[in-house]
Amino acid sequence: MTAAGVITRILGFVYRVYMSNLMGAEGMGLYQLIMPVYTLAWSIACAGFNTTVSKLTAQERAKGEYGNMALMLKQSVLITSALGVVLTFVLYFGAGLMSVYFFGDARTMLPLKILSLAFPFMAAGTCIRGYFIGLQETKIPAVNQVLEQIVRMVVIYLIAAAFVPRGLEYAAAAAVIAIVAEEVFSFFFVFGAYKLHRKKRRVFAKRSFSATQSFALIMAMALPLTGNRVVGSLLTAWENVLIPRRLQMYGLPAAEAISEFGRIQGMAIPLIFFPTAVLTALSVTLVPAVSEATAVGGKNGRGASDVSSFASKALLFASVTGMGAASMFFFFSHEMGLAIYNQQIGFMLQLLGVMCPFIYMQIIISGVLNGLGCQMFIFRNSLISSGICIAFIFILVPKFGLSAYILGWLVSLIVIIALGLRRIRDFMPLEMQFTRWFLRPFIAAAAAGLAARFAAERFLFELAGLKMGLVCSIVLLMTLFFSGVLASGCISRAEVRRLLGGR
Repeated sequence: MTAAGVITRILGFVYRVYMSNLMGAEGMGLYQLIMPVYTLAWSIACAGFNTTVSKLTAQERAKGEYGNMALMLKQSVLITSALGVVLTFVLYFGAGLMSVYFFGDARTMLPLKILSLAFPFMAAGTCIRGYFIGLQETKIPAVNQVLEQIVRMVVIYLIAAAFVPRGLEYAAAAAVIAIVAEEVFSFFFVFGAYKLHRKKRRVFAKRSFSATQSFALIMAMALPLTGNRVVGSLLTAWENVLIPRRLQMYGLPAAEAISEFGRIQGMAIPLIFFPTAVLTALSVTLVPAVSEATAVGGKNGRGASDVSSFASKALLFASVTGMGAASMFFFFSHEMGLAIYNQQIGFMLQLLGVMCPFIYMQIIISGVLNGLGCQMFIFRNSLISSGICIAFIFILVPKFGLSAYILGWLVSLIVIIALGLRRIRDFMPLEMQFTRWFLRPFIAAAAAGLAARFAAERFLFELAGLKMGLVCSIVLLMTLFFSGVLASGCISRAEVRRLLGGR
């Protein structure tokens, strides 16, 4: 999963740079404007069932109930596929009204219609991937993750010349066609893999409960998760619609407001999430690992102790990774914006970079809480987080611009991390290690960043130019940072090997 995450991030990074050069900041803003609809559809039809299938598969596997696993997957695929079909009809025939009255931009209608065709394939494929993750057989989801990104890139490369010259509406449509192709391919790939898996393993065991009991178990877990994701997606969509409008109240013209929105959502934010491939893989695998451990050992037994140890190491790794990323984005933000996008996004990257340790830790905390079955708690936290962000957008963005939005995001992260850690400690003896998690990595990150910046300004940029100088500077920064982390005793080489190897 980690290897696939890294490869996918690199491919996605190349894809996003290509798209930003192809469409420009305003085009990226238009594209990002409709993406919350994609996220919302995924939240309704997939999000709750993906985690549910993963958790219940791990739980039934731990008890040896293989027949239950097959029944749960079949029911989940049928439910999500039906939801996907309904969403397709709703969006396809409602795209005109939504583009005018919700987005306030008629150019979004064509991309929305095309996007609707992806939903049934996306829904069914997500459940099957959750099944493989629940079995902790991550090769199929990992390979699928890489291949679907390649499909998206190939499709956009083949059709861009025919669509982009016709205007931003068609440029966004081309990007959405690539998403549809990706989802169709992904479904057939994981479906074929599941058929081969069933035939090879000959998993035809009898089930221990009825179809009604299975349905009730699935819905009891999926509904809170789905509600969490749906509300979160609706609030995110509202945020994305509000930001350009509040930026206009700040004094920006409409086109510039969309461009500014495109720079932060389509360029800056994807960059700060680029280093999270390892953490995302850890978060995904934490769900079945925590579920299986608690199913076998109970919340107060050996299972809780094992999960506590792994969660503590994962949180440490998230903090270390976040501090290193924060140093990189803070000290080389201006050069990264110019070298990658040829855009002035340095100030945005600096502000967002400070948030990296908090963003990365929240990824791990979410995985642990999902594995512990705290879906309603996560739902409540999501509402609190979105409420804080929307309040900052409404009140402060018209006065201070995008800086206020970033500050609101930071405040919301700090609040939900504190609440999440407190909740986890209700289940397990998780030791809080401020010095090891924050102070030592911060000192190492600051020292490495200052040293790398000094070397870059003195000779690296002059000798190697902007792009190669930036690469050399980042390599130097990361080498110094991880050397400092190891030298300070913050994390040992053995811990890195164990963490990347599994539990």
